[in-house]
Amino acid sequence: MCRNHHIYLIIFVFSRTYLYLCKRIYITMTIEELNNKRVAVLLSGGVDSSVVVYELAKLGLHPDCFYIKIGPEEQKEWDCSSEEDLEMATAVAYKYGCKLEVIDCHKEYWDRVTAYTMNKVREGLTPNPDVMCNRLIKFGAFDEKRGHDYDLIATGHYAQTEIDEEGRKWLCTSPDPVKDQTDFLAQIHDWQLKKALFPIGHYMKDEVRQIAEREHLVNAKRKDSQGICFLGKMNYNDYIRRYLGERPGDVVELETGKRIGEHKGLWFHTIGQRKGMGFGGGPWFVVKKDVEQNILYVSHGYDPETAYKKDFAVRDFHWLTRSQETPREVTFKIRHTPEYHPATLEWTGKDSFVLHSKERIHGVAPGQFCVIYDEHHHRCFGSGEITL
Repeated sequence: MCRNHHIYLIIFVFSRTYLYLCKRIYITMTIEELNNKRVAVLLSGGVDSSVVVYELAKLGLHPDCFYIKIGPEEQKEWDCSSEEDLEMATAVAYKYGCKLEVIDCHKEYWDRVTAYTMNKVREGLTPNPDVMCNRLIKFGAFDEKRGHDYDLIATGHYAQTEIDEEGRKWLCTSPDPVKDQTDFLAQIHDWQLKKALFPIGHYMKDEVRQIAEREHLVNAKRKDSQGICFLGKMNYNDYIRRYLGERPGDVVELETGKRIGEHKGLWFHTIGQRKGMGFGGGPWFVVKKDVEQNILYVSHGYDPETAYKKDFAVRDFHWLTRSQETPREVTFKIRHTPEYHPATLEWTGKDSFVLHSKERIHGVAPGQFCVIYDEHHHRCFGSGEITL
């Protein structure tokens, strides 16, 4: 091969590598720009955030890592995995020559996220603590304590971002529909989105595992955490019981008005729930709550008509990024599932609308977040609270 061919080959390989890194890692940010940014990584001890550190390290960066410490309030019987998490995070930070600092957000979590959760369940609603944890803790309390010293905060969320021609930053979905976490990020503030960096958002989960195993990360085979963010092994109902206790009431069959049993508290049940009811002659579905009378209404049979809805109202819609045109034809989801449902929005106010789904949706409950996307479920517009 002649000398010129060698030069062309080198230029070609370099160009392909450079474009690959820009597209695969940050979409809209060049490597040079990233080098001039102060980057903080929220390192949880899990495989996802650990691969985030690797992705940055392979670019020659040594970001500062932070482990957010949260734990149950002095309840040893509510053992969580925070000690193991911190050990894993320490090992990963050391492997890539990064500093690791522990940030105690215990009080902020229990004061803010717990207060939000208990206020909602007390009203008979269905809150989502993980959604508010991102807004109030990971991109909130952390920023107040240390994040304000950094230009970007990198996390292991399965999400992406892009900048449009007008310079606006959008939250975009991950190619992995099962792991996509844009629904959990749909309540963060616009300034938080501007600082957010999701270095593994373009990967499938299997790819992240493969990278972790190839790089011999200590947590490569560690199972993903389950349940509510930061609660560790604590059961969600125990979490609620700790603050609200129990308030027994009647369980009534909706169609007949017949009393079939007793519940321990409306806050232990959600609309559409089928499992864990504990009543004979099932299956039973939770279809309605009467908070004033403390009555839980259920329906007998499989997927009763009352468990489905096509039209419901959404209030206090939180915009991640505002566009000049108000969306009308959209897709949406009301829970963390891979499916996106097509719908039309009938705007009733600046930040409220009635959603008309083109499909019947099971288990629509007041208090849930309805997350709205464009027609191709690529850009996430934001989310609002469902009201019935």
